[in-house]
Parts: sequence; structure tokens; C-alpha cells
Amino acid sequence: MPEPTIPDSAIHAYGDRALLVECASTDEVLALARALRETPPHGVVDIVPGARTVLVKLDNPADQAGVRARVAGIGLPGTAASPDTDRPDVTIDVVYDGDDLPDLAGLLGMGVGDIVAAHTGTIWRVGFGGFAPGFAYLVGGDSRLTVPRRSEPRTRVPAGSVALAGEFSGIYPRDSPGGWQLIGRTDAVLWDLRRPQPALLTTGMRVQFRAVGTP
Repeated sequence: MPEPTIPDSAIHAYGDRALLVECASTDEVLALARALRETPPHGVVDIVPGARTVLVKLDNPADQAGVRARVAGIGLPGTAASPDTDRPDVTIDVVYDGDDLPDLAGLLGMGVGDIVAAHTGTIWRVGFGGFAPGFAYLVGGDSRLTVPRRSEPRTRVPAGSVALAGEFSGIYPRDSPGGWQLIGRTDAVLWDLRRPQPALLTTGMRVQFRAVGTP
């Protein structure tokens, strides 16, 4: 059976130097972004994944029709994950002492230890970036950890805070306001301009959390 493709109706002109592609899932976003990066169509200068979209930036308006046809012809596998799904690209050490853990335990009907086990027991994937340089939206975790954002955001969340919101997990790369549920903290540096690739976590990477220290 042939792999599914992006329907033409899901591909939209975004000005004259970009296309916005609507996807059915984050898996589809990752699969499309990976395919475009592995064999970039002529005229593509950047690929920007989102939660359910991929923005394809173009060098020239004349490239739009050709790139649109190429995008519509890309076959998408059922999952964007690598066959090596049991091997993380990055392991992040976390002290699980987040302020919201007790409330989440009550909300989810799980013990704090069960929440930690669920968070560390699944390999997450970087779906897309946003919010701040170095912030990655991680997807593919244990479905039991799907939680709402806080009703009242905090005015300051410390850098390195590990958090949950909706289907996502993430790490705050710097001190900032935020409304995600805090479950722990890490010393990992998410953004460093001195590195060849400033972002520690980039789209498609597999990430595993490891509990360390004493909460």
C-alpha cells in the first residue's frame, strides 16, 4: 500500500516566498520536515515545523509552484520516529522536586513516583521549537501525563525547570513567566551561542529524562 501524501488542499501560499502546510498530527509534521531536510527541493531556504504545520520558506517567488508540487508528492510514513526508537539522542538528568508535582498526583490519580516513572520511562521527541530560544516542545510521552496548563501562570519560572502542559513536556531555557506544570529541574544548558549548534534540542531528536539526586 502506498504511503499517504499531503493533500493539495492542505498546502497554502504564505505570501509569495513561503508555503504553509497543514498536517494531521505532530508525527506527520516531523515526517514531512525530515523528508524536506533530507532532500530539499530547489528554492527552499528554511523549514520551520510547528504543532500541526510546516512553514517552507522559499528563495524566490518563482519556486513556489515547483515546491508545492514536490510537497504534495512526498510520501509520509505512519510515524516519523527512527527505527532506533530505543536509543535517545540526548539524556537529560532531572531532580524531580517540582512545585506542581503534589497537585498533579491528585489530578492524575497517580503517585509522585508514578509520574516520575512515566516521565522517565518514555523516549520523547522534539516536535518543534518556540516560546524562547532553546525551548523545545517534546512529544510522544506517556499519554497519562497529558495535563492542563496552570489556571494562573507564574510571573517567574527558573531556568532549567522541567514541565508539562497538554501533550507536551519542555524545559525552560531561561528565567521567564510561564504557565506550565513544574515537575523538576535540570542543569542542562538548552541554549548556548558558543556551541556550533546553539540549541541542545532540535527537531526530530529523541530525548530521555533520567531521575537523579534527592527531591
